[in-house]
Amino acid sequence: MFDFVWNSTPATAPWTQDFGHGLISGTKLATQIGWRTVDAIVPGDQCLTFDGGLQTVTSVECHAVQTGGAASDPTTWPLTVPAGALGNKEPLLLLPDQAVLVESDTAEAVFGDAFALIPAKALDGLRGIHRSPPPDTINVFFVRFAQDEIVFANFGALFQCPAQADLLADPVDPAYKILTLDQAKLLVQCLTQEDLGHADPRQAAQAFRIAA
Repeated sequence: MFDFVWNSTPATAPWTQDFGHGLISGTKLATQIGWRTVDAIVPGDQCLTFDGGLQTVTSVECHAVQTGGAASDPTTWPLTVPAGALGNKEPLLLLPDQAVLVESDTAEAVFGDAFALIPAKALDGLRGIHRSPPPDTINVFFVRFAQDEIVFANFGALFQCPAQADLLADPVDPAYKILTLDQAKLLVQCLTQEDLGHADPRQAAQAFRIAA
């Protein structure tokens, strides 16, 4: 049995790092009945995940975040992702600390896995991805599953949805490890070189060893 929780009334909250991740209103997720905006997802729905196939949503939280608009700190601005930049067929907006799964030959050479989870803010400048001033209010959604999952968004992009933390349970290692910002920036530099056909996995591996 799942303990479903649905907060249907958005709660006003300050524009802080607590809301640097989550899915922005309008983001589309792959579900058992096709692509649906995150605004329409409710507990009990099933979403297509990267590793686990269809998984059941256990809770959804929505927060109406007051951002301060264009006058806010630019480091808090969301990132505009053009169509195709992350495998997405439609443009999308990402919060700066949202974890994004990217595929890279460098990641495979360095970490033994072609897929790496990085904070979205490291993508600034890659393939036309750029910061954009936010509207004064952003609706941020947290879609939860029984465990950490990677979901398909906007027809091809891959985002992490962390499980709901249980404050009474013993801490466990996360199912997915997010690269540090320095590691992520270095990987994005390598992705740029891969796009140009200039990547050297051996040099990249050495660069990561030095950075560590």
